[in-house]
Amino acid sequence: MPIYSYTALKQGKELIRGEITASNLKDARDVIRKMGLVPTQINEYVDLKAKKAAQLSSLSLSEKIDFISTLQILLTSGIPAVESLMFMEQEAAKKKIRDMSKVLKTQIMGGSTFADTMARYPQVFGYIFIGLVKAGEESGELEKTLDRTKGLLEKQANIKGKVIGTLMYPMFVVVMAFFIIIIMLTFVFPAFKDMFAQQEKALPLITSVMITAGDYLKTYWYTIPIFVVAFIVFCFMMVNWQPARNILDKIVLKVPLLNNLILYSNFSNFLSVMSVTYDAGIPVVDCLHLAVITLTNSVLKNKMSAAIVKVQQGLQVSQAFKATNIVPRMLLFMVATGEQSGRLGEMLEKGVNFLDKTLDAIIDTLTKMIEPIMLIVIGSIVLVMALALYLPLFQSYMQ
Repeated sequence: MPIYSYTALKQGKELIRGEITASNLKDARDVIRKMGLVPTQINEYVDLKAKKAAQLSSLSLSEKIDFISTLQILLTSGIPAVESLMFMEQEAAKKKIRDMSKVLKTQIMGGSTFADTMARYPQVFGYIFIGLVKAGEESGELEKTLDRTKGLLEKQANIKGKVIGTLMYPMFVVVMAFFIIIIMLTFVFPAFKDMFAQQEKALPLITSVMITAGDYLKTYWYTIPIFVVAFIVFCFMMVNWQPARNILDKIVLKVPLLNNLILYSNFSNFLSVMSVTYDAGIPVVDCLHLAVITLTNSVLKNKMSAAIVKVQQGLQVSQAFKATNIVPRMLLFMVATGEQSGRLGEMLEKGVNFLDKTLDAIIDTLTKMIEPIMLIVIGSIVLVMALALYLPLFQSYMQ
């Protein structure tokens, strides 16, 4: 329980100071009055050292999975929560998990529940995890809830890995192409400059442009790292500045195939959270609020947030989803069937399986298409460079 420091009057004359433990400010005031004192000032005591120790760093997805997996195994084995956290404080491989276990153990020993303690650190655990743990504690199925949460996080990590893996290859090719172009312009074209200067005819436009660019880069080579850093900073700002992010999110939803990748990966996470939270006994509206947190595309998030408002106003979930015009039709059919038959949890789980299979098919299609597209990109770069080098030679042979 919190500690309160107080200043009070004893017998209306003597001013005394002290500290008491109480669940809240009102209880603290009542305790002081029962001591025969008249409180004049009460403040929650803040131990700066303890506060600093209680500050936790955000956990990565893999660290959350490690923490939940270990804790779930210990609790399932019949070990109490405090002893489980004590073990993790001493034996966990990662310092973040050891520090977090220590803070949680200390606060639970002080009288807080597991869910209430985690709720103080939403930046560490996230609202989805906190909501599931709270539901698990209230239903007496904390171990089962942790197992559901672990499966949910592993699924999110799997989807994230698939999407990143799909986009990694084209990004690698683009970066390699950029450096090849820089090397060609900086070192190769300047080496041919003197030979090309001996020709009487004017150089082809493409060759002139390449030589001019090469001269510039060779003289002002320091502009290359400046440009790279500026480009990275620009991309970072565009992604994190909300107005620009909104525009980008609208654009990607209009690009063929890429729009399906974004749509189905977002809804796969959305429906997985909704399924797990609904199975844990959380009310439907709260399930939707937790699920919408997982949406990374602002367009999808805004439309699904509007759908939640309609559900709160009494509209069925399937009808609210249909009004957004973005939810896949098969998913709408499954949700509607679940609502009508009273088997919404079962149909949500089947919807997750449908989205996963569809997402895998989209990723396979993208992977197959990316390879020939990248070959065309690389081939085009090579063709341009080759034309710029050999067109002057062809001109000299034709003289």
